[in-house]
Amino acid sequence: MKVFTTRNFKGLVLLAVLGLVGFWVVTTPIAVAPPSLPNHTPDLANGKVIYNAGGCISCHAPGADLKDVAADVPAGGKPLKTPIGILYPPNLTPDVETGMGQWNLGQFYVAMHQGQHPDGGNLIPAFPYTSYAKIKSDDVVDLWAYLQTLKPVKNAVPTHQVLALPIVRRGLMFWKWIALDDAVWVIDPKQSESWNRGSYLVNSAGHCNECHTPRNLFMASDFSRKFMGGPHPEGKGKVPSLRDLAGRKRYKDVADLVLAFQNGEELGYDKMSSGGMADVRRNLALLPEADLKAIAEYVMELK
Repeated sequence: MKVFTTRNFKGLVLLAVLGLVGFWVVTTPIAVAPPSLPNHTPDLANGKVIYNAGGCISCHAPGADLKDVAADVPAGGKPLKTPIGILYPPNLTPDVETGMGQWNLGQFYVAMHQGQHPDGGNLIPAFPYTSYAKIKSDDVVDLWAYLQTLKPVKNAVPTHQVLALPIVRRGLMFWKWIALDDAVWVIDPKQSESWNRGSYLVNSAGHCNECHTPRNLFMASDFSRKFMGGPHPEGKGKVPSLRDLAGRKRYKDVADLVLAFQNGEELGYDKMSSGGMADVRRNLALLPEADLKAIAEYVMELK
């Protein structure tokens, strides 16, 4: 029978230290250079559409301590409870000290498409860059331009309450290798222009996949079961499937789903306020009706 000695213990400690040092070296952040962005004149109206489709205000709403800031200003600080801890989404206004006033378009593009902060650190994917990576470059430019029109609000949000946060951020490098697919969204020539518009909004800015698709062992979206529902991201309850909504008698047709997006439970559409869907619906209701019809057309054809 082997005896566990002090030498054994010291050896294990040494291996642990060497492993941690190796992990720290391998995961050293390397700043991603932004691509050459298009020479595109920003369209502020389209930027606002992308902003609302992405539901930015749902997560980046001001914290309860900002009594004098309107609820529709994305000053950040509203706590987001997740299985890994409490996150505090940042200030999206162009405040120089506490918001995005020192960012530039290239840094914003890298954050949206690669999940990397300007300081090189990995962003926690509660910010759904795995979907935002599908947003077209012109739309990123428009969204950035729209954000610059917001009134700057000074609000330094709290630090995330996540155990071993620096290690978590470093470890996300490995997670991205598995979970981040930055291939651009492509048109399906077999489908209508409206269907393709709906597909684009749902799979990019709308990031519907993030909640309505179950995840695998590595917490990456399991696309073999895309939009089939799964555990709620905040750890309570389940998110329903988006497939075969007509067959399951959730909605009669495209027009019926559009009305649900626009009016929710005020017109008797139940479950439009559960599990965070109330915020999603409010944001969708701000979209042009043509975009709502496009989204509904795409979703109602999911089988």
